[in-house]
Amino acid sequence: MSAWETIRLVAAREVRVRAASRATRIGTLVLVLAIVALVVVIALVSGSGSAAKVAFTPPTGALAQPLAVSAGLLGQEVETSTAADEAAGERQVRDGAVDALVAGTAQEPRIVVDEELGDTLRAALLAVARQQALDRAVQALGGDPAAVNRDVDAVRLEVVALDPHDPEHDERLVVGTIVGVLIYVALLTYGPIVAQGVVEEKTSRVVELLLSTIRAWQLMAGKVLGIGLVGLVQFVLLIAAGVIAGVATGVLTLPASVAAGTIAWAVAWYLLGYAVYALLFAAAGALVSRQEDVSSATLPLIMVIIVPYVIGISVLPGDPGNRLVAILSLVPLFAPTLMPIREAMGEAAAWELVLATGLTLATIALLVRGAGRVYVNAVLRTGARVRLREALGRA
Repeated sequence: MSAWETIRLVAAREVRVRAASRATRIGTLVLVLAIVALVVVIALVSGSGSAAKVAFTPPTGALAQPLAVSAGLLGQEVETSTAADEAAGERQVRDGAVDALVAGTAQEPRIVVDEELGDTLRAALLAVARQQALDRAVQALGGDPAAVNRDVDAVRLEVVALDPHDPEHDERLVVGTIVGVLIYVALLTYGPIVAQGVVEEKTSRVVELLLSTIRAWQLMAGKVLGIGLVGLVQFVLLIAAGVIAGVATGVLTLPASVAAGTIAWAVAWYLLGYAVYALLFAAAGALVSRQEDVSSATLPLIMVIIVPYVIGISVLPGDPGNRLVAILSLVPLFAPTLMPIREAMGEAAAWELVLATGLTLATIALLVRGAGRVYVNAVLRTGARVRLREALGRA
């Protein structure tokens, strides 16, 4: 049997074991629901400025169009309707069908609300009332209100924005944060699973039986590959759930090419990050023989995952172009958690992506030898914790 066939069989065994695990299935379902819930919350928050519904009685109907225009200038969309009379309009307000009723007359409007009138809608209604008063004053002085209004509307205010707001940037910021969270969770989930799996086999002596028929590096490679495939399926499911929920709720409006590129890089960085850390976690697991010692053996690796992520998620939203984070995102151990966030935000240049990818691939190649040597030298040793220096020695 060839080496690759052996690795495939070990990987298939890991996939069967992990996929059949109830914890894996429930965990995946919970994460999918959490992603969908997060997207829905974002949609609700971003849609908090939805259209206000205002009803008018017949005597105040002439104010509907001016109110819509005035509110639009303030960034508030208004849906207008007509109530048969004031009593019918008040019933609509009590039932929550409309947010406000404009009763009275066009000259002296009276606003009816259930509890309180929003500040933006109040400002728009006040502007309409003042405009009506101005028109009456102009007309009383013998002027033409329409002509005055045309002259007033012709006035333009030139605004020069030094840092104009970019709605797409806000969306990319949200997408980048979600991508970063998913990769972070994936690395913290499946990296330790590799270490725990190694220790389980050492504790149960299964590893001795396996190594009587296959080589140690093949067992390590198959384990890393199999667990990684399960993690990849879960990661893709989470991405798909987020994209579908984002499109359905209108939260995701990025151009298809941008969204596809972000998703592709997210999957790529998951694979690169998992390869780096799975090899390190496999080596760390081989150094100990008890489940109680796994946490202490893997703590340094967990901190290496947590620290750059916390830095990135804290700094990048307020300062996407931060140079320290940009430099850290090129470091192979930090790139899997930082670079996908920067790429999703549109802050990573093409050369940075290529360089970070190349350095990470080179690191993986080195880890295959280094972590493989530690695994081969330590996986059959039980009892006291194996020193790293001893494990790095030649078998």
